[in-house]
Amino acid sequence: MRWRDGSPEADDLADRYLPLCLAGPHVTFAQLGQSLDGFIASRTGDADYVTGEEDREHLHRLRALADAVVVGAGTAVADDPRLTVRACPGDHPVRVVLDPHGRVPLRHQVFTDSQAPTLWVVAAADEHGAPARRPDGVDVLTLPDRAAFAPRNLVRELARRGLGRVLVEGGGVTVSRFLQEGALHRLYVTVAPVLLGDGVPGLAFPGPDLMRDALRPPTRRTVLGEDTLFELDLRTPPHPGEPLDQEHTGTGQARDEAQ
Repeated sequence: MRWRDGSPEADDLADRYLPLCLAGPHVTFAQLGQSLDGFIASRTGDADYVTGEEDREHLHRLRALADAVVVGAGTAVADDPRLTVRACPGDHPVRVVLDPHGRVPLRHQVFTDSQAPTLWVVAAADEHGAPARRPDGVDVLTLPDRAAFAPRNLVRELARRGLGRVLVEGGGVTVSRFLQEGALHRLYVTVAPVLLGDGVPGLAFPGPDLMRDALRPPTRRTVLGEDTLFELDLRTPPHPGEPLDQEHTGTGQARDEAQ
């Protein structure tokens, strides 16, 4: 496929998103926005906003390219997100809230605004079944236990519902679990030129003892206003120590959050 006669802005968007568009009906990808020192929110959980407007537009484009957008319960509790497509044209994805203990308040927008379908994923309370709370108009998926919340199992459950293109949006714990278990095909990390000193970390998972054994996937970089977007292709990671990136120059959440 070749892109012809586009404006410079259209050329940038095609270059940035065409690989994801062509990834097929079953692809799992994630997005995080963080400070230069690796935090997605301040120590109080404030994340409004770590990255700039261009990155928020990028996030909405990712939502528009997904069948489902996934968040952990902590992010849903702390941020009360809408998880809809507003900054660009496109359909809203199904909003998937991972909430084993059923602790997301029923007053939150994903349960009440009726702007997009919501799938509330909970664990069975006991042998008698799911928690009693069931928000009106919200689909509930009850999994037998916490082990069933493993990322690969969740992806399979969503695919059974016709939700094959899955965006994992937050927070850091949830994205890290998907990355650690090899459940992501692509990862987008936007880094803002701001230093927080401490706060809610972004990616965190058990790493190797030696630097040469670190994960070094093929990577592209894009300028988004004052921020830098890193796009990591996780489908076929190179062997440790291999060169990883190419560069192009287009213009262009809360502590303890996943349980």
